[in-house]
Amino acid sequence: MAALRYDEPPWLAAFRDQLIAVQSTRLGGVSRAPYASLNLGLHTQDDPVRVAENRRLFCADVGFEEKQVAGGYQIHGDQILPVDTPGQTEGFDAFVTNRKDLMLSVTIADCVPVLLYDPVQRAVGAAHAGWRGTASEITRKTLAKMSECYGTQARDCWAYIGTCIGSNDFEVDTDVADHFTTTYQHFDPKRGKYLVDLQAHNRDQLLAQGVPSRQIACSPHSTVAQNQRYFSHRKEKGKTGRMLAVIGLK
Repeated sequence: MAALRYDEPPWLAAFRDQLIAVQSTRLGGVSRAPYASLNLGLHTQDDPVRVAENRRLFCADVGFEEKQVAGGYQIHGDQILPVDTPGQTEGFDAFVTNRKDLMLSVTIADCVPVLLYDPVQRAVGAAHAGWRGTASEITRKTLAKMSECYGTQARDCWAYIGTCIGSNDFEVDTDVADHFTTTYQHFDPKRGKYLVDLQAHNRDQLLAQGVPSRQIACSPHSTVAQNQRYFSHRKEKGKTGRMLAVIGLK
């Protein structure tokens, strides 16, 4: 069942004794439709008892406890919170820490989860990059916050840009497309929509700061195209569950 409940960065094998880094799927939980089945979101209309059981199952599979988790209600902004203790906050879309046994989490259902690990200074970061956060370069800012707080150097970092809405699925109009250069968006005349590549934008933010390309992994999946495995706010018209991306030092 554990293999159903989460995905891992391909580079995690090299750091498994030091680090937890995973992104949940929608599989292996107890929630009923439209939240079926591993809904980990604390701010949905799902039965809270079922969400609590899902979170217990997920944490047990991965190897930590709910009481170790730091996260919050995200607002699609670019504010980053250094955290020293577990608990839920509000108003922040990214978190950083260098404390052991503290699991940073961000909630996902189409937006981009970005997990960062600095094995030299022993620090981690987790960012929730919706289109607004991506345009505001929250991933770059999270890396900068790790540098400011813990002395992190970009060249030492490993990054996972997780499963989100794919570049072929994120159809938008000019109100969103205009926030991105043509490097990351193009107009599809057949659909009458612009298509935006959020993963590429977040990856390029890291490359521009000096994170080596071989140390950045991007999920090949799309929450929309693989909706049977991942929750998608867009595909399911807003009535769906939430996944978690989690990173923490052992």
